[in-house]
Amino acid sequence: MAGLMALNALAIDAMIPALPAIGESLRVLDANQRQLVVSMYVLGFGTTQILYGPLSDRNGRKPVLIVSLILYIGFAAACAAAGSFALLLAARMLQGAAAAATRVLVVSIVRDRYEGAAMARLMSLVFVVFLLMPVLAPLFGQITLLFAPWQAIFFGLALFGAVMLVWALIRLPETLKPEYRRALSVTVIWSGVRETLTNRQSLGYTLAFTMMMGALMGYINSIQQIVFDVFERPELIAASFAGVAIPMAITSYANSRLVERVGTRRIAHIGLAAFTAFALLHLAVALAGEGIFLFVALQGLVMASFGLASSNLGALAMQPLGHVAGTASSVQGTVGTVGGALIGLAIGQGFDGTIIPMLAGFALLGAAALLILAVTERGRLLGPN
Repeated sequence: MAGLMALNALAIDAMIPALPAIGESLRVLDANQRQLVVSMYVLGFGTTQILYGPLSDRNGRKPVLIVSLILYIGFAAACAAAGSFALLLAARMLQGAAAAATRVLVVSIVRDRYEGAAMARLMSLVFVVFLLMPVLAPLFGQITLLFAPWQAIFFGLALFGAVMLVWALIRLPETLKPEYRRALSVTVIWSGVRETLTNRQSLGYTLAFTMMMGALMGYINSIQQIVFDVFERPELIAASFAGVAIPMAITSYANSRLVERVGTRRIAHIGLAAFTAFALLHLAVALAGEGIFLFVALQGLVMASFGLASSNLGALAMQPLGHVAGTASSVQGTVGTVGGALIGLAIGQGFDGTIIPMLAGFALLGAAALLILAVTERGRLLGPN
């Protein structure tokens, strides 16, 4: 499960060091436009998740995953072969569309076996690997660019996809119980979609998770220009990613050890409150002026809080919907990913040569997520789990 999540994270983060080279090769002069290499992938990833849940509820998790991995490998190769920026963006969107199955099926497979705090614990361990990708992926991208053109990064993605395909064929069991298989009909699918969107807990925690995804995508869209243009330290891009990602991985692992004892809701609420508080602190310090090392330290605290909250928000959104796990995971994933991608794109396009738009976006999104949870829980934040 961690490998499947890493497949998607690698496809996003490995691109960051290559954006200037891609722009130069394909004659993209506007640096903000290069962010579309990331954003189009995420939009494809988000908009097609709604398909995979009903398909996996009908046909099982494994067959859907196998087909999606084959498509992922093919579209990664198409990205490498793209001769124009428009073709690259189209191939990236299709690659993201194929990868969408990994997000839906990881959550569905884990939910098939676990629920509540146990699910949050497992998802935290999965997130440890997922969150280590921002450490390894930019380094992979940088090292690749030392010896080969940017197209080689996509061949690397295709190779990783092939490894996961072989693993899925040999090792992955089918986790969907026969009695939980659902007919592939508009009526049945709409029933699952409506239940997901009208369940108070599902909707509230999905919207809060969307705010967090918006912050994460805003960071991913902005970080290359922040390191290259604001701090003028392009050689530190991989180190900056590592400095921010390692605290996220640490708190995700800590969450896996604490969640069954402390409680899923309590940790989610504490993590979100800390995220908002540290985002406001970082914004205040940045307005006074900061260097790259202080930026990494403070952003590391913000994203450590993100790691504490994110997997718990997702687990709480899924908690009441085990009987429609595939469809629910699709709907929640579509809302969270598309909403997060659009919010993150707005933050990235707001880049004005400073770090203020990104940090202000983080603070606003954290406050919005807290407000959403306060309404969802009828004012009982940090209450019983």
